[in-house]
Amino acid sequence: MEVITVPARNMVFKVKKPNSWFGAEYNMNIYRGCSHGCIYCDSRSDCYRDGDFETIKVKEGALEKIRDDLRKKVLKGVVATGAMSDPYNPLESELKLTRNALELINAFEFGVSIDTKSPLVIRDKDILCDINEHAPVIVKMTITTADNDLAGILEPGAANTEERFKAIKELTDAGIFSGILMMPILPFINDNEDNILRIVRGAKESGARFIYPSMGMTLRSGNREYYYDKLDEHFPGIRDKYIKQYGTRYRCTSLKAKRLWEVFKAECGALGILSDMQSIIHHYKSGRRGRQMEWLFYQ
Repeated sequence: MEVITVPARNMVFKVKKPNSWFGAEYNMNIYRGCSHGCIYCDSRSDCYRDGDFETIKVKEGALEKIRDDLRKKVLKGVVATGAMSDPYNPLESELKLTRNALELINAFEFGVSIDTKSPLVIRDKDILCDINEHAPVIVKMTITTADNDLAGILEPGAANTEERFKAIKELTDAGIFSGILMMPILPFINDNEDNILRIVRGAKESGARFIYPSMGMTLRSGNREYYYDKLDEHFPGIRDKYIKQYGTRYRCTSLKAKRLWEVFKAECGALGILSDMQSIIHHYKSGRRGRQMEWLFYQ
């Protein structure tokens, strides 16, 4: 298996606004690029300067740099991964760089926040449970649609929705604080009440502790052109609706957003599922065994 590498400097760096995104103080990305092929992915945008986004690349000396970076940190914190590239891509099955990074995070007593679309994350539930003994752990599984067929169009290289729900169930059964990123909700495609309700009810059945949504999407140069080509391929006529409604705007909020929020909040409330950022942060940082108070950095 050929492994393509790209230069890397520091691997674990302090986020610009600590605790604003699920309580993470640090960020880490071992890989660049992604093979999920999500038609809406913002990481495909020109501003990230990755002209070969579909090819997964490994950052040079990633594990050594992660070890050195963690050793130098004075303040313990939650290390987020998955913002730019899924840490559980097909390459990870063989390289196990994410698993080894989690072992380092555990050894240096940091917490971890994971974004993924892959059931491969359950492979590492043993390490996540170990980390959870001394630091916060949160796993966020992205689910955009309850329809497996539609998921196959929107995210052709990712696991189907049913497999993602099963992964959440296995993680929550193991005591890992897990839930759903319900984003993006694409205007004119999956922005309907039936989809929202099916995701929320599926979350309840899988034991998900939370759902964090976005009733819209983002579009900018590079990503916009790719997305529009995919709309023409799979949803003829929808491109024109986007151009008419949003023009060249970055943020494209669903025209149904207000009603969808009402339906979403009501169903989450009825089923006891967390849905606002501060509540999610509070519950996963304070609701565990061990030294709780030292992790409430967001207060």
